[in-house]
Amino acid sequence: MKQTHSTQERLRQFVILLLPILVTQLGIFSMSFFDTVMSGHASANDLAGVAIGVNLWMPLFTGINGVLLAITPIVAHLLGGGRKENVASTVMQGVYLSIVIAVLVIIAGMFAVTPLLDAMKLEPVVHDIARRYLIGLSFGILPLLVYTVLRSFMDALGQARITMLITLVSLPINVVLNYVLIYGKFGFPRMGGVGTGYATAVTQWVIFLLALYVVRRLPQFATYEVGKRLYRVSVSAWVEQLKLGLPIGFAIFFEVSIFSAVTLLMSRFGTVAIAAHQVAINFASFLYMVPMSIASALTIVVGFEVGAKRYRDARSYSRLGLAFAVGMAFVCALGIWLFNRQVAALYTKDTAVFMLAQQFLMYAIFFQLSDALATPIQGVLRGYKDVTVPSVIAFAAYWVIGLPLGYGLANYTDLQAFGYWVGLIVGLTCGASCFLLRLRFIQQREATRIASNENV
Repeated sequence: MKQTHSTQERLRQFVILLLPILVTQLGIFSMSFFDTVMSGHASANDLAGVAIGVNLWMPLFTGINGVLLAITPIVAHLLGGGRKENVASTVMQGVYLSIVIAVLVIIAGMFAVTPLLDAMKLEPVVHDIARRYLIGLSFGILPLLVYTVLRSFMDALGQARITMLITLVSLPINVVLNYVLIYGKFGFPRMGGVGTGYATAVTQWVIFLLALYVVRRLPQFATYEVGKRLYRVSVSAWVEQLKLGLPIGFAIFFEVSIFSAVTLLMSRFGTVAIAAHQVAINFASFLYMVPMSIASALTIVVGFEVGAKRYRDARSYSRLGLAFAVGMAFVCALGIWLFNRQVAALYTKDTAVFMLAQQFLMYAIFFQLSDALATPIQGVLRGYKDVTVPSVIAFAAYWVIGLPLGYGLANYTDLQAFGYWVGLIVGLTCGASCFLLRLRFIQQREATRIASNENV
């Protein structure tokens, strides 16, 4: 990261930072993508079971991931303020926190998973696949969370290309393991969708070990001496990270969990509806990696400029990033419109699931513009370390407006399952509008502060 002096320089630095982050996010999500696609070709029951398992795990993971991603703006501010010597201790405290969270999640899962699945009244075979999928997945929770901290550190240094390469190396491993365990190749038992959980866990250990080696050995990271010494647990450092990270985590959790809640509520419409909904939501989530990556890049560049007190440059980056996000949203929406049949065919050969999935995909078109505004704006606000109000906005938009509206439309109108999608679209649109108003308020406040300082 370095200071820029023109729009052209900012665009170049932003794109250089964004592209590897985007490839990394797509690569990480591709594991879920391939889990869903390959399970769908095993059977509709396997697709539904994995869908339930994924939608129980993903809200929890993305919320925790948001907490740990607080390392990115914290390190960006340290670098922008010239406090390089504090980076190693900050990252190590994040690692300690990730280990504690991983242990707590595994213990909680031992007691909570079966009752949650029982409450959903699933078909017995789907219930069993979901439960065993989550057991397999649990073996990869610890390395996944520690890697999130290391990745946040690397990205904050503007070295997202390294995390991209780690992801690209590990993705084929995940696909091969899926193939072997789902379909029972090379002497392994045929595990169906359950095999994707174990394949993902093994892949997470590979990713973690690669990241650990890179952080310790590559010169651009080794100079920070992360992991070279063990620091004492610092409660104040944990409080700082949690103070910033918890609102980020809750904001992400509120958005992702509403999609998962809808998937779980879909269970009343039967296995075909669950499977078709999962096809559409999985592909929409795949495209969501574009605005999410833009948000991550904006957090880094805006955080760097705010840390250096260059508020005008931070504002320029935010405008640039939002324009880029809106342009990409139109491209993605057009792609869904033109290729919805081909997308549905990727996931399933079941005729009923295929036909229903196409209809769900048409609703996914309307997600694109709202996500293109809401998610990158949240990335900008994190760069300003403004996280509490956005988390409240997220809760209100998704859980107070979106889900109740969707439930009402699904259960009391002829829209049925499609009613949930209408509710999601309305919730996302309300959230995007409120995030935009919040950003305008923050930037106007900073502009007023600059003007006041200049007049002194």
